Amino acid sequence: MASSSDNPARPGPGLRLCALDEIPDPGGKGFRFREVERLFAGFVIRKGDLIVGYVDSCPHAGWPLATFGDRYLTKDANHILCTGHGALFRLDGLGVTIPCVGERLARWPIEVRDGEVFTA
Repeated sequence: MASSSDNPARPGPGLRLCALDEIPDPGGKGFRFREVERLFAGFVIRKGDLIVGYVDSCPHAGWPLATFGDRYLTKDANHILCTGHGALFRLDGLGVTIPCVGERLARWPIEVRDGEVFTA
């Protein structure tokens, strides 16, 4: 299987994703990109000073993590939730519950400049 970095739908560096204030604090926002028949899905998590992007794919099953809009975080905002099977990931992407213990979410490099979120 090709990695997400080989996906022609994955946007290159410098693409504006949104204004930072469009991402709730704490919260997340998902992004989808299509190139012909290929799709790339990513999301950005924000909690205080932490702003991080991940490829929207469960390392265990390969499906998107949020099945309900942009609800990537648990209610207490301390973990990223895979709604497909309930696995939890720390905000640094490390899986902490079965079936994803020790697995990591794939990073999607992003950066914030002047209150705007861009791909990096």
